[in-house]
Amino acid sequence: TTREQIVRATLESIAYQVKDNLDVMIGDSGIDIKVMRVDGGACVNEFLMQFQADILGIPVDVPVINETTALGAAYLAAYGIGEFRQLDDIKGKWKLKKRYEPKMDHETREKLLRKWHKAVERAKKWEEE
Repeated sequence: TTREQIVRATLESIAYQVKDNLDVMIGDSGIDIKVMRVDGGACVNEFLMQFQADILGIPVDVPVINETTALGAAYLAAYGIGEFRQLDDIKGKWKLKKRYEPKMDHETREKLLRKWHKAVERAKKWEEE
């Protein structure tokens, strides 16, 4: 196993875990997600963002400002002290930098997800040993 393979596996595992979590959220809420908006340091990694779109099977949108979690907290604080009159004033602040469209075909996606879930099950058994 090379360093590059370990890095790739780490990045892919992020996308697989996001897929698993999103599936649970969709199942619990009944809300169909059409686009995934991302933020944080990992969203600057183009390989990860494209793989995320491929594994989710939906577009992944990366914002101009990638630390939107902190920015959102600041916007809400500003709203709380009256700097914004309504929440809709804040919504318009989000700007798209790049959209990653899924390129992977359904069969390949499902095959990779089956392998991921098989690997997760194997890893659970290591804990028992």
